[in-house]
Amino acid sequence: MSVVTLERLLQAEGLGSRRECRGWIMAGAVSVNQQPVTDPQQTFPRDGSLLSFNDEQWFSQTKLTVLLHKPAGVECSHNPSHHPPVHQLLPIRLRQRGLQCVGRLDQDTTGLLLLTDDGALNHALTSPKHHIPKTYLVTTAHALTPKMLADLLAGVVLRDDPHPVFAQAAEPVDSHQLRLVITEGRYHQVKRMLAAVGNRVVALHREAIGALTLPPDLACGQWATLSAQQHSLLAN
Repeated sequence: MSVVTLERLLQAEGLGSRRECRGWIMAGAVSVNQQPVTDPQQTFPRDGSLLSFNDEQWFSQTKLTVLLHKPAGVECSHNPSHHPPVHQLLPIRLRQRGLQCVGRLDQDTTGLLLLTDDGALNHALTSPKHHIPKTYLVTTAHALTPKMLADLLAGVVLRDDPHPVFAQAAEPVDSHQLRLVITEGRYHQVKRMLAAVGNRVVALHREAIGALTLPPDLACGQWATLSAQQHSLLAN
């Protein structure tokens, strides 16, 4: 197991420069495994150390993935055009780790969003070769018809794109809602698919990526670190 000095550990966890971290340690502001530590050179495991700083506790991780319940009105970009960046919903220590969105949700789309500094995981979840299903709850402007659902399953051609796209599942919830599962991630794909069958999306909420679902107790705008069990759901 890799071990590092505490000042390097805190720096890697996004708390600031080594000099800043050294100062906090020497001032007695940091505890590790519930014990105060004032020696910046004391070593600890890079993964699994319980860190305490500024009334916050968390376990250190070399690679970190965060599950966020994305609200409307934020953009999945570090340099947004018209709305605040989604990263501002995270504490500074996570922002400074350079977490990247795993795919993107439009500013008006809500629901499950992953952010990670694990490049291999990001690639695995977004590469079109892997066909990871994404489940959306879609609210439409007009009543859904059996033909619309059948056309989504059979495949529709989007404007300016000659290759048809298919829904893996399209299950009606009520007259104006359906649960749609897609395995691609084209630009505005869900909205364009519904437009192609003569309807319009008025609300879009992502419920799941693969077998990983949005926790029902995670409020809109809140986040949680992905657990080992949740990681396994993504891997499978």
